[in-house]
Amino acid sequence: MPDIQNYTLNFGPQHPAAHGVLRLVLELDGEVVTRADPHIGMLHRGTEKLVETKTWVQALPYMDRLDYMSMMCSEHAYCLAVERMLGIEAPVRAQYIRVMFDEITRLLSHLLFIGSHGLDVGAMSMMLYAVREREDLVDCYEAVSGTRWHAAYYRPGGVYRDLPDSMPQYKESKWKNGARLKQLNEARSGSFLDFLQDFVSRFPKIVDDYETLLTDNRIWKQRLVDVGVVSPERALQLGCTGVMLRGSGFAWDLRKKQPYAVYDRLDFDIPVGATGDCYDRYLVRINEMRQSNRIIQQCIDWLRANPGPVICDNYKVAPPPRAGMKSNMEALIHHFKLCSEGIHVPEGEVYSAVENPKGEFGVYVVSDGANKPYRLKIRSGAYAHLAAIDELVRGHMIADVVAIIGNIDIIFGEIDR
Repeated sequence: MPDIQNYTLNFGPQHPAAHGVLRLVLELDGEVVTRADPHIGMLHRGTEKLVETKTWVQALPYMDRLDYMSMMCSEHAYCLAVERMLGIEAPVRAQYIRVMFDEITRLLSHLLFIGSHGLDVGAMSMMLYAVREREDLVDCYEAVSGTRWHAAYYRPGGVYRDLPDSMPQYKESKWKNGARLKQLNEARSGSFLDFLQDFVSRFPKIVDDYETLLTDNRIWKQRLVDVGVVSPERALQLGCTGVMLRGSGFAWDLRKKQPYAVYDRLDFDIPVGATGDCYDRYLVRINEMRQSNRIIQQCIDWLRANPGPVICDNYKVAPPPRAGMKSNMEALIHHFKLCSEGIHVPEGEVYSAVENPKGEFGVYVVSDGANKPYRLKIRSGAYAHLAAIDELVRGHMIADVVAIIGNIDIIFGEIDR
C-alpha cells in the first residue's frame, strides 16, 4: 500500500471564518491539523509610516482604524502617550468620560465576539441578539462624535466636547410608527446619560439571556470545552495578554495592575478562567461584559454629580473656546498656530499601554521636538495571539480551527497595520 502523506490546505482568505484577510496554510493528516502557518499582510496600510507625515492630532484617527472594533481604546493609548510627553493630564471629568467610553467600546467588541463566534460555531441567532444591543451603543458613539464607527473623539488633553444634553430621536416612517415609535423614543427623550442609564439597567438581564442560550448548551460546550488549551506558563511565554492570559488563570489586567485614567477609583473585578480552553475564554468575556456594565454605571453617577471642563486649558495643546477666539487676539493666534502647525511635543520617547478588549494595546512614540511623530510603533495584542495559533490548533480537527480563530477574537486592522 502507498504511504499516506500529509496534504496542505489553504484555509482562507475566502473562508467566512477567516475574517476576510487571513490565509492559514494547514498541513493535515486526514482531518487532523499537524501544522498551521498564518500568512498575514493583506490589510497592511503602512499606518506606522503614514503617521510620521501627520501632525500629532491628525495622527489620532489612524488609531481608530487599527482595531476597528475597539476604536476609542486605541485612541486612549495614543492620547496617554502624547500627554505623558507633554507633561499634562486631562481634566478629571474627561478621564471619567474616557473610561466610560473605553467600557462602552469593550461591550461593543465583546458583543461582536459573541455574535460572530456564535455564527462560526453554528449558533446563528446570537449575531441577531448581539447586533440589537450594539445599535444602542453605536448610537452613543454617534451622539458624541457624529459618527458610529471611527469616532476620533479623544484628544491629547481631554476629549473633543462634553456629553450632549439630548439624543437624536427616530422619526415616523412606514417602518416605525405608532406605539413602536413611542417605545423606541422613550429612552431618547432625556440626555445622553439618561439614554445610557436605560441601557445599563437593561443589560444584565440581556447577558443572562445570552448565557441561557449558550453557557449550558450541549453543542456549544462540545465545540469549545478542551479546545485550544493554553497553560498559564505557555500563555506567558507566547506573549498572550487580555482574555487569552486571564482565561488561563492569570488575573492580569492593566486597569488594575497599572491603572490609568480613573480606574483606580472604580470598583470592579477581574474575571479569570481555570483551564485555558475556548470555553473558559468565552466565560471570561461574558463576565467582563458584566464588569464593564458596573464601571459604566459608576461613571454615569459621577458625571451627573460633577460638571466641569473636558479638555485642558493649555492653549498650546488644545484650542481656546470659540467665543474667546472672537474677542481675544491672543486666543486667535493660539487657534491659528494649532490649526496650521499643530502641537509641538518635546523631544523624548514613551510607551503607553491600555487594556484593549483584545489584549494589551501599546503605543511607543518617539518625538524629535517637531509637530509630527518621529517614529510610532504599535504593540497589538492580537498579533501575539495569531502567532500562537500553530500551537493552539495542532492536534485538532479542521472544524476546531474555526472555533479557535473565532475564540481568540482577532482583528486584522491592528495585526497588519
